[in-house]
Amino acid sequence: MASNATDEIAFDFRPYFILYKDGHVDRLTENDFVPPSLNPEGVSSKDVAIIPELGVSARLFLPKLDAGDPHRKLPILVYFHGGGFCFVSAFCSLVHGYLTSIVTEANVIAVSVDFRRFPEHTLPAAYDDCWAALQWVASHSAGEAEPWLSEHGDFDRITIIGDSAGGNIVHNMAMRAGREELGHGVKLDGAIFGHPYFCGAEAVGDEVKYPEKKAQGDYIWMLTNPTTVGLDDPQINPIAVGGPSLSGLGCARVLLCVAGNDILRDRGLLYYERLRSSGWKGTVELLESEGEEHVFHLYNPTRENARIIMPHIVSFLN
Repeated sequence: MASNATDEIAFDFRPYFILYKDGHVDRLTENDFVPPSLNPEGVSSKDVAIIPELGVSARLFLPKLDAGDPHRKLPILVYFHGGGFCFVSAFCSLVHGYLTSIVTEANVIAVSVDFRRFPEHTLPAAYDDCWAALQWVASHSAGEAEPWLSEHGDFDRITIIGDSAGGNIVHNMAMRAGREELGHGVKLDGAIFGHPYFCGAEAVGDEVKYPEKKAQGDYIWMLTNPTTVGLDDPQINPIAVGGPSLSGLGCARVLLCVAGNDILRDRGLLYYERLRSSGWKGTVELLESEGEEHVFHLYNPTRENARIIMPHIVSFLN
């Protein structure tokens, strides 16, 4: 019996997602939508539309306000989730729990961006959505409608953060912030990279020993961005020859996290070294978690090394 076209697999990336030849996708990790909630005794959350016509939205997190100083201005953290531009969302338990922990520990306002994803939308849709989200955040410095931001946000202390593909988005947003205005005189203060997803045509480090893992990462980039110039596109290989200098990074401070057993570790280290030598005027801190796998701190937040990362994030934000 001939197989139904809707059952023919184009790319099998279990346990995360399966892409079928007709274009639809099974996102295998998204059966755990967590609703937002108001919690006067702790972290409150709510969902807001940013670009309703495109389905771009965000989940906002507000810590318990100090009764003695309820108008105190709090740092703003804008989070871009990972998932290879294909899976994970701002509303899943993984992301919701992680942001709740950061907001609790660091006493910040967080904006977790839900951008358009592949295969319904190819890159640069995710980049455009995240930039629009940053501009939306900046607009609240002029008193726009969302009171959690306009009344409690410190627009001199905006940090962007992301893990894996979200770390790639962090790089691209910081570079764009170096070229373009966010609006209303707002600038990025910091950027936190969690095991950023970068690749390149020439294998480096452990990519030489594990070509199948490199090929998987390469394929995801080529799949999700059909208009790319290739694996040395500066959006995915920030240190590619001929690409823009990292001296143009549009923030003052960077925290770069890598994991010892992550195949992306070596590209993270190269990024760190290139940033330091680029002439960029900011400060950069490197945090390596020895013996750990890619984004282990999300999936195993109680591990000792994960507990070490959190104080670094808290210190960076404050």
